[in-house]
Amino acid sequence: MNGGETRYKIYVGSLEEAITLWLYKHQKENIICLKDVKRKDQKRIMLNKNVDLNKKTILITGAAGFIGANLSKVLLELYDKIRIIGIDSMNDYYDVALKEYRLDKIRQEQKTAASEFIFLKGNLADKAFIDRIFKEYTPDIVVNLAAQAGVRYSITNPDVYMESNVIGFYNILEACRHSYDNGNKGVEHLVYASSSSVYGSNKKIPYSTEDKVDNPVSLYAATKKSNELFAHAYSKLYDIPSTGLRFFTVYGPAGRPDMAYFGFTDKLVNNDTIKIFNYGNCKRDFTYIDDIVKGIVEVMQRSPQANEDGVRYKVYNIGNNKPENLLDFVEILQEELKAADVLPEDYDFDQHKELVGMQPGDVEVTYADVSELERDFGFKPSTSLRDGLRKFARWYREYQA
Repeated sequence: MNGGETRYKIYVGSLEEAITLWLYKHQKENIICLKDVKRKDQKRIMLNKNVDLNKKTILITGAAGFIGANLSKVLLELYDKIRIIGIDSMNDYYDVALKEYRLDKIRQEQKTAASEFIFLKGNLADKAFIDRIFKEYTPDIVVNLAAQAGVRYSITNPDVYMESNVIGFYNILEACRHSYDNGNKGVEHLVYASSSSVYGSNKKIPYSTEDKVDNPVSLYAATKKSNELFAHAYSKLYDIPSTGLRFFTVYGPAGRPDMAYFGFTDKLVNNDTIKIFNYGNCKRDFTYIDDIVKGIVEVMQRSPQANEDGVRYKVYNIGNNKPENLLDFVEILQEELKAADVLPEDYDFDQHKELVGMQPGDVEVTYADVSELERDFGFKPSTSLRDGLRKFARWYREYQA
């Protein structure tokens, strides 16, 4: 164009690139790449709290379980005037007396708390039971921790996993869906337990939530993956804000007796031999119960914003981000059991261990990438394995006294 005509140039590219180009032309000496700024901001910007737990009704499934009981107790300690509806089937997968013990600890905490804990015995697979709870108590936040646990047990007892982990979770999702009926405010946030087991035999470590998890090696893992898929579908279709938490090898006082640290202790105390699988060459990202509970409380207060597909859905890893060799783990365990007077000082540990091959459904390594958790919540688990096992050993001595 000539004369006084204005010359226009059409720029084809992203808005970020266009602005960067403009900055380059006008401020060459101070040019900063906007993409780099964006990456740096992502590392330090935490999610805002958008769910106030005060004066709310919180439904916790699996409330007599290891994580559920500890979460209930902590919420009673931290918040005034909340109402916790705790449900549990109280099945006999392991000693029911331990579940009663946990419930007693919650009730003791409630005596000095300004909040309320209501326990209801029932099965997640009982749709009428779940619907009645939602109708009667109208929970604001739902934390689904009830599930049939155990990788190896799922190989021989698949029915209970389908009932609890699939049908039970479906009933929770349906109840959340209908909580919005007739213009009701409904559930503000659904938080549910997934598992590190969904990563199966992934070769890439540490495990990231960006990794594909399409090859489970146990039925338990498959049911947990199905939970994530169901939650995504319900979030997409019915706008239920949901967050899944992939827990990594949770341990601590009053934990599950079928977990290695607890089962090993029982056997050592009874002078039995413990079997160390894969000849001790397994590594686990052991995560202490207090860290797990702190992470859940942080997540509960921040429901996910809509992603690029308009879905309010997110999944996080919660692990210690430090896998420990199984032989090192049992060495620390027996040292702390001796220090707590659970085992005699002269106990011959080497005479009570047997190195054996890998079990079906097991994996060699679990290792959590928790960078997203740290970025969004400013939190990552930090309890060392020795500190955690020391607390377990001291608890075990008192519990068995």
